[in-house]
Amino acid sequence: MTVTEESVACGFHAVEAVLTKEPRAIRRILVVSERRDERMQSLVQRARELGVRVDSADRRVVTRIAGVKAHQGIVAECHAVLPSTELDFEARWSTFTQPLILVVDGVTDPRNLGACMRSAGAADVDAVLIPKRSNAPLSNVVRKTASGALEDLLIIQVSNLARRLDWLRERGVWIVGTDVESIHAYTDVDYRDPVAIVVGGEQRGLRHLTREKCDHLVTIPMRGPVSSLNVSVATGILLFECLRQRGT
Repeated sequence: MTVTEESVACGFHAVEAVLTKEPRAIRRILVVSERRDERMQSLVQRARELGVRVDSADRRVVTRIAGVKAHQGIVAECHAVLPSTELDFEARWSTFTQPLILVVDGVTDPRNLGACMRSAGAADVDAVLIPKRSNAPLSNVVRKTASGALEDLLIIQVSNLARRLDWLRERGVWIVGTDVESIHAYTDVDYRDPVAIVVGGEQRGLRHLTREKCDHLVTIPMRGPVSSLNVSVATGILLFECLRQRGT
């Protein structure tokens, strides 16, 4: 896991430097919507050719994300910790003896994401998969909340999560997703085989296509008036149920 120095790059020189040295570190580039000069268009085109997401927004939004006014109308949101690639994941796959994978789909609160990573580190998962576009970036807030777990975890940024889940299933991995409306308790599933635990976002849970790729949908039964748990708490419960069943 590579640790970078900044989570935001502001201005043309800074954004161009990140694009040149490590485009994978960029979660997205945000540009002021009214700026359409040749320099801006050239940089936007280059970013898109490198597969970097580019969005436009009101100047006030760009200024808020940049944290400074002198941003020249362009800001790159970067990962503070650089995730590994899908090729890295495939290269490491044969080293996993009894794969336990965590898939985090659409968790946008950086503290929740960091807490999920902390649970993953405590459970010694083999890898954490995060979609390229729908999760919070691996920012310094995530890093701090994870309490040291981010530097040791194998975190894979996935371009197409549904396709990657299919790839896992082809290799004998059971896909178990969380769903508060499921009639099956999380303890009803056998986790002793290779398994990927999939947790969804704070508001909507799993995305529709992700849900369709799951072999099992499970819930954590609630006994009190609260209808659901925080995603990071649910993540910890499911991961440690896997360890309990495996006797580790």
